[in-house]
Amino acid sequence: MSPQRIAVLGATGSIGGSALDVIARHPDRFRASVLAANTRVDELLDLCRRFHPEIAVIADPAGFHRLREGLRAAGLKTEPLAGPEALAEAAASDRCETVVAAIVGAAGMASTLAAARAGKRLLLANKESVVLAGALLVREAEAHGARIIPIDSEHNAIFQCLPADRALHGGVHRLLLTASGGPFRGWTRERLAGVTPEQACAHPNWTMGRKISVDSATLMNKGLEVIEAHWLFGLPPERIEVVVHPQSVVHSLVDYVDGSVLAQLGNPDMRTALACGLAWPERVSSGVAPLDLAAIARLDFEPPDRATFPCLDLAYAALRAGGTAPAILNAANEVAVSAFLQRRLGFLGIPALIAATLDAVPDSLADSLDVLQAADAEARRQASALITRFAN
Repeated sequence: MSPQRIAVLGATGSIGGSALDVIARHPDRFRASVLAANTRVDELLDLCRRFHPEIAVIADPAGFHRLREGLRAAGLKTEPLAGPEALAEAAASDRCETVVAAIVGAAGMASTLAAARAGKRLLLANKESVVLAGALLVREAEAHGARIIPIDSEHNAIFQCLPADRALHGGVHRLLLTASGGPFRGWTRERLAGVTPEQACAHPNWTMGRKISVDSATLMNKGLEVIEAHWLFGLPPERIEVVVHPQSVVHSLVDYVDGSVLAQLGNPDMRTALACGLAWPERVSSGVAPLDLAAIARLDFEPPDRATFPCLDLAYAALRAGGTAPAILNAANEVAVSAFLQRRLGFLGIPALIAATLDAVPDSLADSLDVLQAADAEARRQASALITRFAN
């Protein structure tokens, strides 16, 4: 049997690297046939030399010449492409059966939708696509026979704990998303006022990109995951809860109406979820060390501090408002986190800026991708204009 051909979108990022690590462990089962990156041409070329993909895509058109010449110099037959449109075309092409959607932020939405419309097995790490256009993505996947397998640790845990037959999901009482609490668990708002980007990016358990690390520190990451869980698993917000679990061993839980609670446990390593998604419904080695419960000794749980970390409640409010509100929330958060990482906004300014943007941009019915993209653009414009109000 021929290896499963896989497109890794966001190949030079942390999730893309983990996906390629699992792929490399099973050359008889998997082949990285499409590799895509945003701007890191040299890193993409290094991956091409290692994996020999059929297509390499650089999302930034300015990098096309260097990509093409680098492939030629390496003697590779890999076809170079550039631009957002090429990214979407590669995801939908016949060069792959599976797409790992690991592009961070709203930039990954078009290629994720293209993969869904092409009926691919979609390993979804780009939560912003679901937050921004969840109803549209799920509808397109169902219409075209695409299989969405979430590969962020929390939703993959829920995916593993739910019955494969969606008709049996009626026995589910609630979903429990676990949160590590980030690097500032237990801190007061006063102490958070002086937080630096370096502190916010120093996650205690996970190795992640800077944007996702900051989202974890503010609990916005968990808020986005609540919205994502609503669309992926069809439960209302009042039946999706967050519990802080600092060890990051229990990745999430499903509470059933009969009193049973199923949990998925594992060491905090994205390769577990990626191996699950790549091989599902089979299991393959991921390279992750076995879990040693005796060494861990204890598992702690506590409620999130919603007053100190208001981003979680902002996400719940956006989900309940519906329409374009989640898109506005996501766009404002991206602007706020970028400004924080550039030291133009304090840590406490992140939720303040998001709340102000939600107030400034009216939400509307999210009935098309054009409407959602317009809301995203307007939210970014408003958030950028409001930054000075909350600057350090």
